Amino acid sequence: MRARELFAVSPVVPVVVLENADDAVPLAEALLEGGVGIMEVTLRSEAALASIEAIAKAVPQMHVGAGTVMNANDLLRVRDAGGEFSFSPGISAELLQTSAHESITFIPGVATASEVMMALNAGIESCKLFPATAVGGIGLLKGFAGPYSTMRFCPTGGINLNNMNDFLALPNVDCVGGSWIVPKADIQKKLFANISALCKECITHYEDGV
Repeated sequence: MRARELFAVSPVVPVVVLENADDAVPLAEALLEGGVGIMEVTLRSEAALASIEAIAKAVPQMHVGAGTVMNANDLLRVRDAGGEFSFSPGISAELLQTSAHESITFIPGVATASEVMMALNAGIESCKLFPATAVGGIGLLKGFAGPYSTMRFCPTGGINLNNMNDFLALPNVDCVGGSWIVPKADIQKKLFANISALCKECITHYEDGV
């Protein structure tokens, strides 16, 4: 799927850290139960790639990809694990060149006008603004809307239930990324029903604000 199609799956992309691959499938099922059909499993643990592979095989209706993709090797390992997409916290020539020849969707992280321009010139149509609130948040995105009118964003970093609708109201924001709907403690304690409830709360909050 193209990035814009992925961004349309849910207004929120859960940013997940999984320490145990056994939690991957129950978590994916909990997210689906809560109305969220996409998840970003960050490459911040040894269990990340095994988790992506397990979800891709057992829960095909979930759009699963990776976060914290730092280089071409990461991108290829995510592809081989069955990931549909890769989020990077930044942008690099190496990742742009590799992703141009691979079927996996690459979504680079940007924080400056020059990085957005670099992405546009490489044919990228959607980016992750990261870390969103720290680099200017809503004000920066409004500034980007003029010169980069075709670019769409998934702001991540500092997003929560209280400010998500402010970001989603912007015409150049298609979705937001966040970890608040997948608390690490709930995953560790296998409180997956709590995560489903948080997802439902998030979707309802978004729909009420539309």
